[in-house]
Amino acid sequence: MSRLNRKEPLVLLLGDIFFFLVALWLSLFLRNLEAPSRELFLEHLWPFSLLFVAWVVVFYIAGLYEKHTAILRSKLPMTLANTQLTNSAIAVIFFYFIPFFGITPKTILFIHLFISFVIILGWRMYGYFLIGRGRQNNAILIGSGDEMKELYSEVNGNPIYNLHFISSVDLNRADESGFWKEIVAKIYSEDVSVIAIDLANENVEPVLPHLYNLIFSNINFIDMHKIYEDIFDRVPLSLLRYNWFLENISTQPNGVYDSLKRIMDIAISLPLTLISLLLYPFVWLAIKLDDGGPLFIAQERVGKRGRPIRLMKFRSMEKNDPDLGSTRHSENKVTRVGKFLRDTRIDELPQLWSVLKGDLSLIGPRPELPAGVVHYTEEIPYYNIRHLIKPGLSGWAQIYHDQHSHHALDAKETKNKLSYDLYYIKNRSFLLDLKIALRTLKTLVSLAGR
Repeated sequence: MSRLNRKEPLVLLLGDIFFFLVALWLSLFLRNLEAPSRELFLEHLWPFSLLFVAWVVVFYIAGLYEKHTAILRSKLPMTLANTQLTNSAIAVIFFYFIPFFGITPKTILFIHLFISFVIILGWRMYGYFLIGRGRQNNAILIGSGDEMKELYSEVNGNPIYNLHFISSVDLNRADESGFWKEIVAKIYSEDVSVIAIDLANENVEPVLPHLYNLIFSNINFIDMHKIYEDIFDRVPLSLLRYNWFLENISTQPNGVYDSLKRIMDIAISLPLTLISLLLYPFVWLAIKLDDGGPLFIAQERVGKRGRPIRLMKFRSMEKNDPDLGSTRHSENKVTRVGKFLRDTRIDELPQLWSVLKGDLSLIGPRPELPAGVVHYTEEIPYYNIRHLIKPGLSGWAQIYHDQHSHHALDAKETKNKLSYDLYYIKNRSFLLDLKIALRTLKTLVSLAGR
């Protein structure tokens, strides 16, 4: 995505830090009604800098450094307000319960929280567009299908991108007489500098000779699918061919990554498992008072390389029924206590034992029931590729795919979910796992349902 604004998160981060500092100076000024001395500013800068680091982490968890953050203006005030409430709680704990720095800036802290909210809201809604976006490049999009339409609409509908498609060209019309002469003429007349083209399309070969000479006219070519993947954080489904998997999916072990991933699994799941033991008696009592049934259910799921694994969960339905899509399954109801357990994700806490055992990871594609795997393998091409790696409690699809089905067969949405799972399998890294873990923390804190 060389012509799109790939530096958006970095620009937003640097701007936030700068305006945190500006807000601190203004807070000291308003508190004393005079410009703060260098000594006074530095006295507050050190403890506030540590606080700023914590606030940036809160911003990250809240999704304020995600791609497209700058264009979501309608949601920005509420999101910032919620993060500022969290930051206020952190600041109180920082200064009043950890009396290490010798200052408890009650008035200054209150002023800073208000000023920083106002300044950063203005910076993100208006200031970013003054410095964060470069000159727009006129471009032509060459491809076909729904993904081309989706990409065209996304790029042209949002001013954050440094690219503007003046036209889209359907490759299904490539054989029309005089068609490409008309396109080449438009490229020169409209000062086009970028062509995004679907190089995987079966109709692209006859087109390439027409475009070859444009290389000598300083026209830059970008693979349409790479732009799509960068923007939507998923693999375009139309791209999936055997050659794509051979080029992009590796099964070779990565010693450093695998070791770091396992260390993270144990370091996070072990304390969470021990702490969660305190909840077990209360969950047992609530379930017994609700319907008197058993505390746990055991489910067989499909793990790495198709190997069956056994997962434990707190029971949230009237009975354990893995027969997805059946009439009997549709009649299986979520209990009153089960609804709360699901909404708060408490029902999944026993699965931490599977993480410690090594059957499951904290991050990875969610494991499916065997009945679901059989159905989806027949309905969705390449579905089994998601079983190349260890499944996880949370994953890329759980964060970004809102419509995925959990308790019924849905081949259409599962196919879309597969595009996110493939993105993760292709790009998996320790930093990506850490990002998913932090975003999952946001979901848990906000008690988001499934």
